Amino acid sequence: MGYEDEHFIDTSGTVWNYSLFNSDIIKMFQQGELSTGYDYFGSRPLNILNSNGFYFAVWAPHAQFVSVLGDFNNWSTSSHPLFPRLDHSGIWEGFIPNVSKGSRYKYHINGINDVQVLKADPYAIFSEKRPATASITWSFDYAWKDQQWLNKRKKNNSLDAPWNVYEVHLGSWMRPDKNDEESFNSYIQIAERLVPYVKEMGFTHVELMPVMEFPYDRSWGYQCTGYFAATSRFGIPEDLMFLIDELHKHDIGVIFDWVPSHFPGDAHGLFMFDGAHTYEYADMRKGYHPDWNSYIFNYKRGEVRSFLISSAHFWMQHFHGDGIRVDAVNSIIRLDFSRKEGEWERNEYGGNENIEAIHFLKRLNEILYQDFPDIQTIAEEASDWPGMTLPTHAGGFGFGMKWMMGWMHDSFRYFKTHPADRHYIQNTFTFSMMYFFDENFMLPLSHDEIVHGKSPMIYKMPGDTYEKFANLRMMYAYMYTHPGAKLLFMGDEFAQTTEWNEASELDWNLLTHVSHQKMKDCVSRLSHLYKDEPALYEYQFDPKGFEWLLLDRGHDGVMAYKRKGKNKKNDLVIFINTSAKNYQDYGMVLTGKSEWKEIFNSDDVDFWGSGKYMNNNLTIKIIEKKTNTIEIKLAIPALSVMIFR
Repeated sequence: MGYEDEHFIDTSGTVWNYSLFNSDIIKMFQQGELSTGYDYFGSRPLNILNSNGFYFAVWAPHAQFVSVLGDFNNWSTSSHPLFPRLDHSGIWEGFIPNVSKGSRYKYHINGINDVQVLKADPYAIFSEKRPATASITWSFDYAWKDQQWLNKRKKNNSLDAPWNVYEVHLGSWMRPDKNDEESFNSYIQIAERLVPYVKEMGFTHVELMPVMEFPYDRSWGYQCTGYFAATSRFGIPEDLMFLIDELHKHDIGVIFDWVPSHFPGDAHGLFMFDGAHTYEYADMRKGYHPDWNSYIFNYKRGEVRSFLISSAHFWMQHFHGDGIRVDAVNSIIRLDFSRKEGEWERNEYGGNENIEAIHFLKRLNEILYQDFPDIQTIAEEASDWPGMTLPTHAGGFGFGMKWMMGWMHDSFRYFKTHPADRHYIQNTFTFSMMYFFDENFMLPLSHDEIVHGKSPMIYKMPGDTYEKFANLRMMYAYMYTHPGAKLLFMGDEFAQTTEWNEASELDWNLLTHVSHQKMKDCVSRLSHLYKDEPALYEYQFDPKGFEWLLLDRGHDGVMAYKRKGKNKKNDLVIFINTSAKNYQDYGMVLTGKSEWKEIFNSDDVDFWGSGKYMNNNLTIKIIEKKTNTIEIKLAIPALSVMIFR
């Protein structure tokens, strides 16, 4: 059955009166339950009555008049008016014959009080490269080749699988000309370079900092205007699909960084979309972000919730995403976020919770996991708000994982401290395990920690050059052996010596220095160890996977813990010496087996360590066979982590 058989079509004007909507879809849209809005809104190629063209639909509830202008009508604001639906849904629509793929267009909207605006299409799947701002008619033409990955990603993306995430900003990971801000590798070129590198390094997933279209480079993508459009800086949407396909081909998952918390006030964007506060709250105590000079979505409106849920759904459906990292969750759910008393209004129960925003996040997770059960959603949430990774049916938010910001801050405080003074704050090191299993935590060393004067990772460490590298290797080894998923920002793996600059590229020339190359080798070894050792991931969110073994040697700087898997044969013992003292024949009494093998030592010469304190021949004495009590004597280098099987 063709479209002409299903719908009444008025072909008397330049725009044909035609609709893809029915009453059920409209109801879902208004109730915030439409997760596939991209199938109805925006511009869609159709053939109607043997005429090829594009169908347009836009939500503009305050509009008095809406037209489409573009390449096909010399940007006339009057020649192609859309039809308002008679159901008072605020949707304007129509089919324009003879519009071809690749045409630039915008909506001309006559809003309240005769306000005239030109807006890009909120549901456009392709846009002009900035600084141009028009939407582009498009339809995907790509044959995916990642079925093998999709068939097994339930296992690869599960919470008892290794999650070792490489966070990447595509514009600055590598550039053709690092000194030219307009010099970008294409998605295709990025695939050629990034995929083998990530594979070599042993990362299991890549997290792409926002690739949804955005106008201002220095926002890093967090001021988004195109929630369905892959940025055209690096090519067409199909080229991004190719990049993801190549990652999947090599068993690397893809996480999309996604920003449902706020949007910029650019004239072509969502702000005052039809001359009124349509996508944002009208009350600026709720609708304006003082930190980011941007606007907050009106989560009370079902149409806005449908827009956002459809956006997240779109990246899973059409770009085969393996999950999303939801940005700035704390700012979404708190009415008083970054606001002083008197600058915000309490909810109907007198609290600071944004009730409709909390409802939105819960439904987001429910719908995504219902339709894509093999993905993960990850909350960037910096407070101790409970239940982020608790299922919604148990009163939680339903996220799969949450960034563990407390661990990150405590770790920096501890490792920045001079080794001689670390025993005074040992509780800072151990505190994470007091609450770790309250949520499914991801340990993040993200882009936010190496910008705005916070210094690169290597210069957070105390001591001379050799000690800085030893400290950083130790911190990375501690992260990889701590329970939880891992995230490392690009450049951290080889000890970038400058803060991240989105306008340049990483300092790849540092790899000509042995210290940086061997730091990279160390991280690669840790990455592969994490993937290869089940004890490091099988119970990474379960108390059964961790046990402290040695905590009473604080003055020595020596601590020990065990990581346990489903098979005891895979258990690992980790020793960390955070002091600047080397130890030979360091004795301790433990329970365990009498045969030990050192499988990692951060002081290895392969990692630019001294290599003087390796444990190739261990001295182990059985004290009591019945209780598996042993005395072990180890060589323990300063500022090091050792892993034993």
